[in-house]
Amino acid sequence: MYLRESIDNILAKDPAARSRLEVILCYPGFHVLIFHKFASRLWKAGHRTPARFLSHLGRVFTGIEIHPGATIGRRVLIDHGMGVVIGETAVVGEDSIIYQGVTLGAGSAARQGALSRDTKRHPTLGSNVVVGSGAEIQGAIIVGDNVRVASGSIVLKDVPANSIVVGVPGRVVYQDGKKIVKDDNPDIEAEAIKALNQKICDLEKLVKDLKNVLRKQEQMLKALSKNEVEANMGDTASTASSTELNRLQNQGQGADNQDPIDVFLQGAGI
Repeated sequence: MYLRESIDNILAKDPAARSRLEVILCYPGFHVLIFHKFASRLWKAGHRTPARFLSHLGRVFTGIEIHPGATIGRRVLIDHGMGVVIGETAVVGEDSIIYQGVTLGAGSAARQGALSRDTKRHPTLGSNVVVGSGAEIQGAIIVGDNVRVASGSIVLKDVPANSIVVGVPGRVVYQDGKKIVKDDNPDIEAEAIKALNQKICDLEKLVKDLKNVLRKQEQMLKALSKNEVEANMGDTASTASSTELNRLQNQGQGADNQDPIDVFLQGAGI
């Protein structure tokens, strides 16, 4: 009954599935549920090591790791499934869908080691929950019925029923068909990008202001230099006129009255 129900569930939910034989031969999500069914029985009977070994074999053959202590509801579809990890105390409700790369992990409790053993460490998923590829749900949190978790999201808090969760960390954006915006759980990445963008805008404005200041200083220096050149040219012309006047005056005087410095400057003694 369990196998038939699982096969029919895959045929109903996966458009790529076209026959029961194809599901039996080609669907690792179906294979791992069989491994888990037997491993879970061994776990509940107290045969912990054989249960873990059978679970490990299921992981080797399918690429999906489900701890034998996890509770998997009826008609659960693990689509593709490579890289899926479901922890010991996790609970997956009926009619749920889990895509590849999903982790139902212990969160911060995993860092406590043996202190958290035999305690609830993993999430509980309600019925008809869809968890997108690469999403992570961590800690002993509760995800309500009919929740949709977007791909790549990281969910760290309880999620009410009939919600859509997106982002890192995950936040509820829709509940009961209505859009929700909560300020108490901001999008850290978006805030960081906004802060960096504002910083870039501030730096660009600063560079622009500095360019304007430098441009004005350059114009002032050019004006000052031009005035200095004109002043120096005027002094040179005045000096040349004075020298020429002295030369003419000295020409009217005797050789004895000539200034030796002036004579040297005129080249007479070379």
